Amino acid sequence: MRDLDKALADIFAIRSQIAAGTAFRGYGPAAVAATGGLALLTALAQHFLLDDPTAQPLIFFAMWMVTAAVSAALIWIEMQARSRRHHSGLADAMVYQAIEQFLPMGAAGALLAVLLGKFAPETLWMLPGLWQILVSLGVFASARSLPRTVTLGGAWYFVTGFACLLLASQSHALSPWTMGAPFVIGQLLMAAILHFASGGSDAED
Repeated sequence: MRDLDKALADIFAIRSQIAAGTAFRGYGPAAVAATGGLALLTALAQHFLLDDPTAQPLIFFAMWMVTAAVSAALIWIEMQARSRRHHSGLADAMVYQAIEQFLPMGAAGALLAVLLGKFAPETLWMLPGLWQILVSLGVFASARSLPRTVTLGGAWYFVTGFACLLLASQSHALSPWTMGAPFVIGQLLMAAILHFASGGSDAED
C-alpha cells in the first residue's frame, strides 16, 4: 500500500513539474474581453445610479465585488473548456496551477476590503488602487506560464494602481471611473495580448 501511495505521489509530482513548464492556454480572449465589458457596465451603472459613491461605500464596493465574481465565473468556465482541449491529460494540473497563482491576490483583496471596511472605513478610498496593484502582482505571478507580453498588462495595473492612489489622496473620494477605466482598458489589453499570442487561432479551437 505504501508503494502504491508513493507511486501516486511521484506521478502527481511529475505531472505538476510538466504543467509548471508548459505554457497555459486556458485563458480565452473572449472571456477576458467580456470582463472588460462588465467593468464598463458597472462603472456606467454607478455613474448614473450613485449620486455620491463616497457616502455609499458598501454599495459601491458590493457592485464591484459582484462584477469580480461574475468575471471570475466567466473566465473559469472558458478556462475549463479550453484546458481540456489544449492540455488534455494535464488539464487539471494546469488549472490548479493557474488558480494557485491568482489565489493569494484574490484572498488579499477580499481581506483588505473587510479589514479597511471594519476597522478603518476612512481609508476605503485607497481600496481601488490597492486592488489594481494586487491584480498586477497576480498577472506577474502568472507570467511564467503565459505569453511574455502579459507583463504589459501587469505593468498597466501596477501604474494605474499607484496613479489612482495618488489621485484619490487629494480628495479621499470614491469614483466609478477609478475602478472602471483601468479595468476596462486593462482587460481589453489582456484579451488582445492573449489573442495575438495565440495567432488569432481561437476560432480553430
